[in-house]
Amino acid sequence: MEAEPSPAPPWHSTPVKPSATTDIAESMENRSCHSPASSCHSSCSSEQDCSATSFNSDLGSLTSMQLDSDLLSLSPPSLDSNSSWKDDGPEEKPPHLCQERDLPPRLSPAPTLSTTPEKAQGPLLETNDLLPQEPTQQVTPARSDADSKAWLDKLHSFRRSGVQHLFLQGIATNLETQQKPELIPRGKLSMVRTTMEENFLEGTLHLLNEFVSCQHCPPKDIISHLIRQVLLNAHEEEILKDTYMLLMKIQMLHPANAATVGWDWTLLKFIMEDQEKPPGRLLFLQYVVQTLEDDLQKNLRLHLLQKSIAKKVLSCDVCFNNVKEVVKWLVAAITGVGFCQPQEQPQETPSSSAEARAERSSSSPSPASTQAPAAFFAQKVMLLLQRMLSIAVEVDRSPTCSSRRIANEIFPFILNIPLRSQRETLLNTMESQLLRCRLLELLFQHSCDVPSTSSMSLEKILYFLSHCSVQLHFEDETATWQRWDEMLQYLSLLLMSYQSVIREHLRSSLSDRMDLIVQKAKPRLQESDNITNLDIQLKMEDFISRMQEVLGQPFPPQIQEKLFLLRDLFFIVATA
Repeated sequence: MEAEPSPAPPWHSTPVKPSATTDIAESMENRSCHSPASSCHSSCSSEQDCSATSFNSDLGSLTSMQLDSDLLSLSPPSLDSNSSWKDDGPEEKPPHLCQERDLPPRLSPAPTLSTTPEKAQGPLLETNDLLPQEPTQQVTPARSDADSKAWLDKLHSFRRSGVQHLFLQGIATNLETQQKPELIPRGKLSMVRTTMEENFLEGTLHLLNEFVSCQHCPPKDIISHLIRQVLLNAHEEEILKDTYMLLMKIQMLHPANAATVGWDWTLLKFIMEDQEKPPGRLLFLQYVVQTLEDDLQKNLRLHLLQKSIAKKVLSCDVCFNNVKEVVKWLVAAITGVGFCQPQEQPQETPSSSAEARAERSSSSPSPASTQAPAAFFAQKVMLLLQRMLSIAVEVDRSPTCSSRRIANEIFPFILNIPLRSQRETLLNTMESQLLRCRLLELLFQHSCDVPSTSSMSLEKILYFLSHCSVQLHFEDETATWQRWDEMLQYLSLLLMSYQSVIREHLRSSLSDRMDLIVQKAKPRLQESDNITNLDIQLKMEDFISRMQEVLGQPFPPQIQEKLFLLRDLFFIVATA
């Protein structure tokens, strides 16, 4: 008999002062996505001289800053979060292309991770915001140019990005004046390789930070060395921070592509499943997601998604086994089974333990001080892996087929996740509305005595309302009404996800979706999407009758609230 996964560490665990690894990891999540490709293009504006100085060679000034996270909540950040940099003072024209820029001010501490959906909380919890007596007033107005632009921006950023560049924010793009970069000159590379051979890490980082500029990029083997031999092997705080900042600087100025990327899937799999858990693992995963994101956005603009890194490592058509591994890592991060355990300390004899502890404390920081706390690590990994699944859904020609394959892979796991909070975390953090819609559809199909064979539609959601039953019996102490409460919550989430799929053309490929948004195309509705208020009223009454037989009256307040909200959501959708 297969053992059930153990519960994940509580999201509200006692706060722990984050290490330097945590600081850098948090800082990358604080802003909405700016593609480094566009950032690099921006840096070569026609109004700027492309020969200017490089970034400050001493990364100590950067690493001394504490960068806190504000993205541990389940909802994506605001799309206009970057405006805080631009609005802090008058905008100045930089005299040089690669001129040093100040980092943002200290950010507020991160809130704890919630287990209820932030996106769904508005309509699900604010009863007064929904007006069931006036459903006809909820008709969707004609989309304006501003709406279309917002949708394109949303498409461009894929709802949000896992990490974020720190440099050169807000500089205008000018592709015409962009010059093709060259490798760092041979003499300078010889100096860098000498420090690498002597294992002089500080010297390697210092020289590369000096030599990398808009015109000069390091070769692939140098980037690979920084990742494998420094970021994933170093245990000192400053080395980890400086290496990560240097990699992100290189990625911003010279975005990696399928030919120049310094990591591969074999390395990623080894690091994600390594029981020793190197302190730089979270920073490495953030760097991986950043390279995937940047390259995908660049190739999306060029209509060349088939040449992207994501196509080679996250395609359901080309390498579905890799996607299966991402699903496995995601479930492990949520349940806490074999993924986020603290790094074990080496065993010591009683006579030497005190001396060894004193030596470690005086010579170098403890590995635990450079590793993110377990709860924080799990949250960050979960969000980054959800981002990877979102990319996997979109990178192929048919997002519908990809979402079905991924949902079929996740479905057995969610049936065996023991806690409601963990199931909700998996669904609420899911970035792809199409994937969430398909996964919820499978859940309700499973809960129906006679599954429906029709395609997903509003009519099918009404069918689920009439035929689904409570079948998630993992927690014996859970009251029956709480299981019905969970089912009502998932029905509302399914309804909202399906509406996003229809309105945002999520069944179409990325390239076709951009054209549909520009053309202001209307959503493609099926005949089974035409439901009436009478249909809704009859199905709701039948559902309430079934619950009364089980729960009796009166219903708990939570059940009453979700019933009203589900009914009002149906009315809004039917009249939109």
